[in-house]
Amino acid sequence: MAPANDSVEFLPDRLNDEPSVFKGCSVTELTTLAIVAGVLWLPISLLITAIFGAITMGFGIAGVGVVGTVVLAAGRFQKLKSGRPNGFYLQQLRCWLDSRGIVKAPFIRRSGYWDIGRSV
Repeated sequence: MAPANDSVEFLPDRLNDEPSVFKGCSVTELTTLAIVAGVLWLPISLLITAIFGAITMGFGIAGVGVVGTVVLAAGRFQKLKSGRPNGFYLQQLRCWLDSRGIVKAPFIRRSGYWDIGRSV
C-alpha cells in the first residue's frame, strides 16, 4: 500500500535510526529518563523515609518512583514525537535552552531579510 502523499519512503533511512524499544523511545532515551528520574527520586525518598526511621524503604519507593516516571515520561515523549522527524524534540529542547540563555543552540533563529554584505 502506497503512502497517502504518493512518496516512497527510503528504507535505509530507517536503518540508521535507533529502534524503538518502549512507547516509541530508544534505549538511549529510556536510559536518560531512568537516570534523571533516579537523581530526582532517590534523595527525596531517602529523606522522607529517614524522617520515619525506615531508610531502606526509601530505595523501594525510589524504584517505584523511577519506574512510574519513566512510563509517564515515555508516554509524553510518544505524543511529542508522533509525526515529527527524528531528533525534532532534541532540537526543540536546545532552542528552549537557548532562549533562556542556558546553552547556545547552533541553529539560526532569526527571521527577516539577510544581506550578503556586497554592493551591486
